[in-house]
Amino acid sequence: DCPLIDAGLIDQVVTAYHLAEPPVDFAANRFPYDKTYPVGTDTEVCSFAALERAWREADQPHEREHVMPYLYEGAGRFRTLLVRNEQDLSHYRWTVDAPEDLEFVRQIYGHFGGRNDFTWTEVIELLEQEPELAAVNSQVEHKTQLDLDSGWGQ
Repeated sequence: DCPLIDAGLIDQVVTAYHLAEPPVDFAANRFPYDKTYPVGTDTEVCSFAALERAWREADQPHEREHVMPYLYEGAGRFRTLLVRNEQDLSHYRWTVDAPEDLEFVRQIYGHFGGRNDFTWTEVIELLEQEPELAAVNSQVEHKTQLDLDSGWGQ
């Protein structure tokens, strides 16, 4: 549901994870409580040991379903790294959960003439030049993981 994810941004988070000193268990470019990248560009990297520990210890439904919340919600449980963007762009919504989101993504791809190799920064440049594009899905309310999990286990 994140068709605008960018391989370069993924590489940036993976590199930050591997170069972190001291080493970290988990790195991401968005935490629910600290976001600077558009919704839908979320990138998360963790060690196998951290993932295995989360699998063993997580007992809340949303932690079992999504895993990563267990890594960043427990203060001091894991060493985490947040890769922040210089500019706060968290108000942009680039995920597809509603018809308006799909229309937004279709318009973005249309502006790039069917290319699929554009970067997330090219999308930002486009939205700065044509802010009406961002309005297409700006009224869609983003659901939290707990909202999405309300039917978990049923």
